[in-house]
Amino acid sequence: MEPVDVALCLAMDVSASVDFDEFALMAGGTAAALRDPAVVAAATSGPRRAAAVALLLWSGVGAHDVALGWTRLEDAASAARIADAVEDAPRLPAPGATALGEGMAAGLALLGAFPGEARRYVLDVSGDGRNNAGRAPGPVRDLAVAAGITVNGLAVLNEEPDL
Repeated sequence: MEPVDVALCLAMDVSASVDFDEFALMAGGTAAALRDPAVVAAATSGPRRAAAVALLLWSGVGAHDVALGWTRLEDAASAARIADAVEDAPRLPAPGATALGEGMAAGLALLGAFPGEARRYVLDVSGDGRNNAGRAPGPVRDLAVAAGITVNGLAVLNEEPDL
């Protein structure tokens, strides 16, 4: 892949606590953002005029799946194709516990395997629950930050309104 300004891993929770509406909110909201001209302009405003996006779905320990491999976002048409892929992604792997730290670690591994060069690396994690399986998310976040990776979180508030 040609060099990009940012490599963005979208890591979405598909654990058992995520119902159909919550999954649709995460996938649909992400797709809507990718179709927004302001988001496309921001993603293509750097010196390399492009970003790379991948979608990782995660749930329990060892349960994660790359629903969209690394895809170049360089204009509105490519952003729309990525948005369609995010919106149409099947809900895999099988729902399990909420292993947030494990999902984050899988996202970092995907960023580490990025087949090109990026000026920035970003992990966007979305989910609806607290970590209740596997490794704790705090140390994983700390490793990411120490490596210069930006970690963003989006909490879907439903069962846990104080998340």
